[in-house]
Amino acid sequence: RLYERTASQLGMTPDKYRRGAIAATIRYACTDSPLGRMLIAATDKGVCSIQFDRSDSELLEGLKREFPFAVRKEDEGGLHSWASALLKHMAGKNLDASLPLDIRATAFQRQVWTYLQSIPFGQTKSYSEVAQAIGRPSACRAVARACATNPVAVEIPCHRVVREDGTMGGYRWGLERKKALLHMEKGV
Repeated sequence: RLYERTASQLGMTPDKYRRGAIAATIRYACTDSPLGRMLIAATDKGVCSIQFDRSDSELLEGLKREFPFAVRKEDEGGLHSWASALLKHMAGKNLDASLPLDIRATAFQRQVWTYLQSIPFGQTKSYSEVAQAIGRPSACRAVARACATNPVAVEIPCHRVVREDGTMGGYRWGLERKKALLHMEKGV
């Protein structure tokens, strides 16, 4: 049933996404963040990518890899307010705010990502705890994979998921950024 609603939930149909977002227009903005340069990108329906990297060129390369056939346009200002809201959230302010999302996901990824959004600011869960919470106790590795493929850093807080022994595990945007995010959240 999830896939029946995808066109209304996503700006791109799964087929369009699979074909590299052919003819989709994606606006983007890059800004400074405590974790290096941050890119936020969106379709008309919502945010489709939030990334961190060292430079704008690396961020734009990542966006191009994710959406190779999309028309990518630098934003004239609207996304900067969303970026500002995200930065405030990272600083422990405006914690109830959430951005509209336009992301492609399998039913399992959506289930994991929805649960991740319920993990309170400053707290962590293990991959095993997430798997159990979504009713799939043997799916720890699949939960880790869902975290690794999350396209919207911070908004879907995959950085709050750690290994059972408390060590970091992985993070799509680098372990140092994951450690920094968790440190910032615990310090608030």
